[in-house]
Amino acid sequence: MNTKFSSRVGILMVSAALGLQAPAALAEIVTTDQVAAQNQADLERTKVQAFLDRADVKQRLQALGVQGLVAKDRVAVLSDQEVHALAQKIDSMPAGGNLSNSELILILLVAILVAIAL
Repeated sequence: MNTKFSSRVGILMVSAALGLQAPAALAEIVTTDQVAAQNQADLERTKVQAFLDRADVKQRLQALGVQGLVAKDRVAVLSDQEVHALAQKIDSMPAGGNLSNSELILILLVAILVAIAL
């Protein structure tokens, strides 16, 4: 009876040890350009998100029938190229943040069209 117990404990310990092994790690070389591109994409995505957080943009989006959270979710799933295009539009706006209605509508329409295309 004692040998049955010790053999079960042994099997249990071996099973636990095999089950708790860490998965194999994969490593690869990452170039500086790849890291810089990812950092740039993250910065541009943050810029677009910050643009959507502005009060005047939120009001305009709501007037067009787009909720703020929906717009943020759509920006979150945009590709890096699409976010880059939107960030460039934001960068080309006049200094001081004074947008004319036509510029704001153009940027919002581009954002909405890109989001709808997904």
